[in-house]
Amino acid sequence: MDTALPRDSAALTYRDAVEADVPALVPLIDSAYRGDASRTGWTNEADILEGQRTDPESIRAVITAPCSTLLVVERDGEVIACCQLEHRGEAAYFGMFAVRPELQGTGFGRRILAEAERTARERWGVREMHMTVISVREELIAWYERRGYRRTGKMSPFPYGEERVGIPQRDDLAFELLVKDL
Repeated sequence: MDTALPRDSAALTYRDAVEADVPALVPLIDSAYRGDASRTGWTNEADILEGQRTDPESIRAVITAPCSTLLVVERDGEVIACCQLEHRGEAAYFGMFAVRPELQGTGFGRRILAEAERTARERWGVREMHMTVISVREELIAWYERRGYRRTGKMSPFPYGEERVGIPQRDDLAFELLVKDL
């Protein structure tokens, strides 16, 4: 296991999001995935999707859903990242992972992913972590593979026509299921 600290090894705190966090979380998630701000980081969807990544209603739904949480990550009292965890039987689903673009590539993502896996194991006793990644995002999939996730080849369709998840710039998008034994 890679235990190296990020170049900026300031203490991170983790907590479950509350509705009062929604105004900070929507722009954080959008900036990590879409638009010019996302290009500051290494893992964005700006070339394959335009438009919003999320909206306040979607964030509230994750926060208030049973067996679900949006884990908020703070450094010095400022929200710098988040990720969704959802209990699904013997597995947990990991999604909506966002790190402020200027902090991507510093090691925070690796630390936050490890904490999310630990949280899911301890909170729900799950044996696996599942996630879906847009299949054309090879660099991101490779990053997850280096952290123990494996490609399953199980694909699900991209929701073309649902602008609330973005406006596709290509016609070959699909989600691939990645799995890691915890």
